[in-house]
Amino acid sequence: MKYKEIYHYGVCQLSDVGIEEKEWDARLLLEYVCHTDRNDLLVHGDREVPESEKDRYFALIEERKRHVPLQHITGEQEFMGLVFKVDGHVLIPRQDTEILVEEALRHLHDGMNLLDMCTGSGCILLSLLYYSNGCSGTGVDISKEALVLARENAAQISRLAGGKEEISNCRFLQSDLFEKLEGKYDMIVSNPPYIPTEVISGLMEEVRDYEPMEALDGKEDGLFFYREISVGAYDFLKGGGYLFYEIGHDQANAVEDIMEKAGYREVTVVKDYAGLDRVVYGWKPA
Repeated sequence: MKYKEIYHYGVCQLSDVGIEEKEWDARLLLEYVCHTDRNDLLVHGDREVPESEKDRYFALIEERKRHVPLQHITGEQEFMGLVFKVDGHVLIPRQDTEILVEEALRHLHDGMNLLDMCTGSGCILLSLLYYSNGCSGTGVDISKEALVLARENAAQISRLAGGKEEISNCRFLQSDLFEKLEGKYDMIVSNPPYIPTEVISGLMEEVRDYEPMEALDGKEDGLFFYREISVGAYDFLKGGGYLFYEIGHDQANAVEDIMEKAGYREVTVVKDYAGLDRVVYGWKPA
């Protein structure tokens, strides 16, 4: 079969089961199998695809038809211009979270010590270290399996950066929030679980059935971890240090209130590119 014929087969198969981004997913899976890029569909669409690659592509399309996330099939996701390993033990990095990283970078200075609470794949912390100089960082998660992946990502990003010292020296710690943590930090960032428990059953299959529940469930009202982290972070932040959160689009007022009651100043809400509230941050007075 020709390259473009195989692609159209994939689109039709995914369309039949209601995959919304059928063209995108069919193309990315084909590029993943054939080691090609987006130009091949236009420039080399008439080339014959080896039988082995065709069979593998068809098998991956069948996986995607079962609503297995594309990123779990390929084992990777791009975030902040970097490629991170992902699996079912971590939340898949999303473009919305790049807003958190971009805002944190605006307040990041050389030599700062960073903490990423609920680090998952490590994508937030490693991106901040990759795009900064002289900083150090700690990623904390309760999941041992997530931390294994985060360390693999640190090694991968370090190789990409030519052994950049900041990434090589960052550490990952298994802890229930601040339980096993020591020291003080200039900045704490977090994308905590923030989906109310009763909402989770109504999420799309790719999220509900394949992403880790502990990375999604924000307890009854979705605000449990904002309360816990806001209070706990205060003792681990240096005076003048910042606390940054990613939030759900309807949680800005509640998280603002939580942070202000915990003592943070100049609490600010930042919108994402869709105009939705996405980040809340404030600083601890000296």
